[in-house]
Amino acid sequence: MIPSVELCAGAGGQALGLEQAGFGHEALVEIDRHACTTLRTNRPEWSVIEGDLHGFDGRPFKGIDLLAGGLPCPPFSKAGKQLGADDERNLFPVALRLIDEINPRAVMFENVRGFLDAVFEDYRRDLSDNLKKLGYVAQWKLLNASDFGVPQLRPRVVIVALKAELSDRFVWPTPISEPAPTVGSTLHGLMAANGWRGARAWADRADEIAPTLVGGSKKHGGPDLGPTRAKKAWASLGVDGMGVADTAPAADFVGMPRLTVPMVARIQGFPDDWQITGRKTHAYRQVGNAFPPPVARAVASQLSLALSATVRPPRSLRAV
Repeated sequence: MIPSVELCAGAGGQALGLEQAGFGHEALVEIDRHACTTLRTNRPEWSVIEGDLHGFDGRPFKGIDLLAGGLPCPPFSKAGKQLGADDERNLFPVALRLIDEINPRAVMFENVRGFLDAVFEDYRRDLSDNLKKLGYVAQWKLLNASDFGVPQLRPRVVIVALKAELSDRFVWPTPISEPAPTVGSTLHGLMAANGWRGARAWADRADEIAPTLVGGSKKHGGPDLGPTRAKKAWASLGVDGMGVADTAPAADFVGMPRLTVPMVARIQGFPDDWQITGRKTHAYRQVGNAFPPPVARAVASQLSLALSATVRPPRSLRAV
């Protein structure tokens, strides 16, 4: 396994994708206690560090191969004020400090599409310059989750930085050839779990991929499927986006069903055996904010190839 440390690990979407690509986790840092419980429930052997990233010391992990993370999106999200560097939730400065302390061979961060907006051109330039001073060549790309088998569009910016001598060995993953499954084909079995007689007709109607899931934040957002425009998109698929249900529809249910947390998790690309813990609001928020595991796996697999091009000595033999 290739050693890694993950920042802002959340419910484990990126961590799971990294694991599937051959990375091992020496530490996962997450401030939300509900997400920490989810991580510990699914992978008791993982070292989950619950706390504020500002207080995390990277020096004990000096020399790991990959530093990854899903840094907070609100500073760059169109759903917010796009304050960027002026947003108190901006953790890129902390991430740069940790890159300096840990000195990994590669870095992988994900963020929202708004990161690429023109208003952040100077911010991106400064980030690239700071990474260059630390010995890295940075690049970023907008990836759609639907290109990697996830049944929603979910555009996300992935930022990759490698040590200069490795930078030309990384190639972005190629989208899969098959179209992403529809909402109906993805959720039919879960919708029919309680014998709903309308499940087949509903699945036939829900014949497109899902709108991008919106998780909200601690300040805003609850267990519903997003703003008005998103709810209208869900309604066109026969889904009531005004809330999240506790269970699948009953046999005699009539109307538009609501999604359950397991349904949302499946749309996000989580395997069914990945347990999202906590009450409905906390569980939905964890899923809605997650990085789809299939996308994380696709990028991480390419990073694994780049890192495997040269053999690095064990950490115990490296100069500290």
